[in-house]
Amino acid sequence: MDRRSFIGASGTLALAGTPVVYGEGEWEITAESAKSVERGLDWLARNQGTSGNWQSTDLGLVALGALAFLAAGHAPGRSQYGDTVSRAISYILTNAKPSGLLNISSEGRDMYNHGLAVFALTQAYGAVPDKRLSGALDRGIKLICDVQCSDGGWDYVARRGSRGHDLSLSVMQAKALRGATDIGLDIPPRVIELSIQSVRNYYRALGPPDGKRYGNDPLADRPGAFTYNGGRVTTAMAAAGAVCLQEFGKYDDFRILRSLDHVANDIQNSMQVRAGYVPFDAYTMYYVAQGLYQVGRDRWRKNYPLIRDAIVRSQSKSTSQSVDGAWEGGRVSGVPGKLFGTATSVFALSIPNRYLPILQEGEFGDAQNDAAR
Repeated sequence: MDRRSFIGASGTLALAGTPVVYGEGEWEITAESAKSVERGLDWLARNQGTSGNWQSTDLGLVALGALAFLAAGHAPGRSQYGDTVSRAISYILTNAKPSGLLNISSEGRDMYNHGLAVFALTQAYGAVPDKRLSGALDRGIKLICDVQCSDGGWDYVARRGSRGHDLSLSVMQAKALRGATDIGLDIPPRVIELSIQSVRNYYRALGPPDGKRYGNDPLADRPGAFTYNGGRVTTAMAAAGAVCLQEFGKYDDFRILRSLDHVANDIQNSMQVRAGYVPFDAYTMYYVAQGLYQVGRDRWRKNYPLIRDAIVRSQSKSTSQSVDGAWEGGRVSGVPGKLFGTATSVFALSIPNRYLPILQEGEFGDAQNDAAR
């Protein structure tokens, strides 16, 4: 694959000392949320092992740990936590397989870990171009393209089949592919075209027309959202499907707005604040925050403060250094579980800083946003 010149967000990263706090104002970043980020980063730094992996062999989780620091403005090898980021990245690179696969856990986690790890490496490269990452990224992106299934999706195992398994795999590869594009890697157009077709097949209507018009497609007049595999709608998959289409540049697709309507309703009615736990599970929060950010405007302005404040209120406060400042993420236990929850919480709280290449994307045009209000 050919690498083009990259002009992106790397100039916005704070490369020494404490990162500058950006954001559009206190409605995005508060004193409390900024302090919460620092406490979360402190937990991650304190509890990282010498090998850089937080007691986890899931390269995707290790990648999320690195991503939390990158999102908060800490570049590899630079600033207060530069060494922490470098150790996490080195652990990923050291464990890369000759095929390019970034997974040393069970093969059933191949494309989960691979997609997350490749995405984090693209963001690290966008922060500080590092020749160590080039080969891993070239091989990693090539593998994603090579094992794409005939219908445009992906399997859990790194192999090419006739049908992808579910949307949760597609969204991880979508972010990796978008990240690769942002740092100048060329992706075969057919890979993107097939993936978009596959993602749209996971969308389903949920009711009769409701008087809102988000486009000319008959489905646009009806409530609807993305699903895991065509069945039940979840908050996580509604957000993940929206993120997929956003990363592939389909910002005006009505499915994004309809799915984020569903997500906004869940934020209002289903988000829980429990001490020590992410308000949604970490997987869900990771995509909810990104989907809302990229759609922007009223959906972001109205819903992000609710998410932000719930995350801040739920952060652990303890005299124990193994707990204080962390969040449990769900799905994983022990230190890896706290890594999952803390990394995604810090990432969500750091989005308004807009440090990462992936967060430099444009929003919907005025007409689309105005129609969706």
